[in-house]
Amino acid sequence: MKKLLILLLLLLNTVAHAQKVFKVDYELQADVTVYVVEYESQCDLKVFYVPYMNQINGNTGKWFKVEYKAQADFNIFFVDYKNQCDIKIYYVKYKSQAGWKNNSKKHFLE
Repeated sequence: MKKLLILLLLLLNTVAHAQKVFKVDYELQADVTVYVVEYESQCDLKVFYVPYMNQINGNTGKWFKVEYKAQADFNIFFVDYKNQCDIKIYYVKYKSQAGWKNNSKKHFLE
């Protein structure tokens, strides 16, 4: 029974922190402002866009782009300058590379 409860809590935690994102047109509509950096060493989060929603698992940098704002867990806005952003992201080539480099910024996507 105890193992079942732990498993349920883990599953609920994964669902609660899913990474379905929608790109908004205006900064005021955004939950999080994002800046894309040129080098991995400059980022807070390494992001990989997954092709299917079932591939997102928790707050790990695996994002799924949704078609409608109502489907998203987070609305993001891409800013032009680094000093305007909440988090700096870097796009990675492989799903296994995605994840946080700066854990102090995790709260923006929880």
